[in-house]
Amino acid sequence: MKILLANKFYYPRGGDCTYILNLGELLESHGHETAVFAMQYPENIPSPWSTYFPSEIKFTPGLKMLEAFFRPFGTGEVKRKFTRLLDDFRPDIVHLGNIHTQLSPILAKIAHEKGVKVVWTLHDYKLLCPRYDCLRNGAIPCEACFSDKHKVIEYKCMKNSRMASYIAYQEALKWPREKLENYTDTFISPSRFLKDKMVQGGFAAEKIHTCCNFIDTAKVRRDNFDKGDYYCYVGRLSHEKGIGTLIEAAKELPRKLKIIGGGPLQEIAAEQAAGANIEILGHRQWPEIKEIVGKARFCVLPSEWYENNPFSVIESQCLGTPVLGARIGGIPELIDEGKTGMLFEPGNAEELKAGIGQMFATPFEYRQIALDAQKRYSAERYYTELLEIYNNR
Repeated sequence: MKILLANKFYYPRGGDCTYILNLGELLESHGHETAVFAMQYPENIPSPWSTYFPSEIKFTPGLKMLEAFFRPFGTGEVKRKFTRLLDDFRPDIVHLGNIHTQLSPILAKIAHEKGVKVVWTLHDYKLLCPRYDCLRNGAIPCEACFSDKHKVIEYKCMKNSRMASYIAYQEALKWPREKLENYTDTFISPSRFLKDKMVQGGFAAEKIHTCCNFIDTAKVRRDNFDKGDYYCYVGRLSHEKGIGTLIEAAKELPRKLKIIGGGPLQEIAAEQAAGANIEILGHRQWPEIKEIVGKARFCVLPSEWYENNPFSVIESQCLGTPVLGARIGGIPELIDEGKTGMLFEPGNAEELKAGIGQMFATPFEYRQIALDAQKRYSAERYYTELLEIYNNR
């Protein structure tokens, strides 16, 4: 089978990009032929298909910014290059990832009109919420745009700018639910929560297949499951991730918290954590993350937004480390309370503090957590489900 993978970036920038890279490797390991379509970008992994990539757009003053304004609606360059790639590669499947803004849903339209099956893996809430994350002004969980996209302008949800919000509104009008459903044969939702929200927003349930993300289990194997006397957080240091709530809870506790990651609240977090038993480590590469998470008694995911299918939970469990997660979004689907972790009310520092104490007091079967997780999130399990989607006409 020939599969054309499309994603706005082609390097491990985030979960969506890592998914596409891993998916390409998985498909090729099973004898399929793949091609790639992405935006030109300095950090992209070298690809034999890069001559088809449309030029990079930039949101800085100049000609590139003008192109950036029009790209979400489907510009001539994207249409020409994607059409040429379709004609040259002749795929059986076009598998879309994160394509908005830098590429646009014009890809689904073109592939559909050429009679190519379109499968689209959802990584966020963009088809429902013009700003991707269902956060009003980046802070308050909001579903107003599920039924009225004009709310993005009213609340100035995009960068607190009426102009940016107006462009996002026009993009939503250009690509309404009816068109997206018509162009797409199957949507893949990594969580039941996201599927439920898609259905709530009017999408047909029968077009959405829930299929949990997968992981390269080789990178999470450990020789032993000895644990240290600390817990950890891995992720972006930003408001929606609940980092402020975590520090508020942790600073009153004696057990050490190790925080891995960077972001807009890094300096503020450091100030809040001063004098407490909290170690802010900043960015770390995977080998060090693996060591820290693998030896942690548990990881904390205190998110205050609709997490979809967070890799941080998947990786932790595959390393044999249970997770204390906020009861929001797709997080609860990944945690079997008392066996692979526990849950608490998002934004509730007191409940989080109590949960931390309870996690330290609970005896977990670390090795069994790892074995079960590596089976649940294996690439082979995912491949079997994906092949059924590809072959379902």
